[in-house]
Amino acid sequence: MQTTDKLYLVFEYLDLDLKRYLDNTEMPLEAELVRSYMKQLIEALAYLHSHRILHRDLKPQNLLVDKEGHIKLADFGLSRSFSLPTRTYTHEVVTMWYRAPELLLGAKMYCTGIDVWSLGCIMAEMLMKKALFPGDSEIDQLYKIFKVMGTPGEEVWEGVSLYPDYKPTFPQWESVDLTNMIKFHTQEEEDFILHMLTYNPSKRKTAKELLKTNYLKTAKLTAPEMNAFPHDIDEDSSWSNV
Repeated sequence: MQTTDKLYLVFEYLDLDLKRYLDNTEMPLEAELVRSYMKQLIEALAYLHSHRILHRDLKPQNLLVDKEGHIKLADFGLSRSFSLPTRTYTHEVVTMWYRAPELLLGAKMYCTGIDVWSLGCIMAEMLMKKALFPGDSEIDQLYKIFKVMGTPGEEVWEGVSLYPDYKPTFPQWESVDLTNMIKFHTQEEEDFILHMLTYNPSKRKTAKELLKTNYLKTAKLTAPEMNAFPHDIDEDSSWSNV
């Protein structure tokens, strides 16, 4: 909408962000709601990536939800277009807890895998109702990841030792069974999240590939818990006592 001297952008209304929704619920999200949300988010990501756009700041605060079960990507302040061959970018993007390991290791060349990793962390948060890797600094963030996924070496992630901030003196942790941390509903659900949390970005599934997985085939729009949303204000009753 444009007037003679102003331009107005009008967006659809969504009730709250995913972070607030999670804070307002007592239990982790139901399996079918997680599946529905992930289908919508992966579709949105596939669309962005097909148009050569990286979001670069996916986190629950930047995902908006409504009472019908829709979830939308928001806040494109750190987004940028990318090209092939990949160019050099800053690695200081993505909120810490959702930052891909290649960024934490100082990668200046990266691609769509950074967004996929972020969604893997977000899915885990839906299932746990807390962050999977809640680091308080870059090195602590790396160690939080290593303690769960194992310290990566060349046998797991070819080329990892070439990253600027990789250190051969990193503590060596073995990977743990994610089922000890996350209560998965099905094996497909566990496999799906592991596709996104693959160390090697060249082997991490793309959004387009994730859309073809069995986990998303049965996804359907699922209504969220209504008690987590702000109550509507009855305008007539609010004025009647004035």
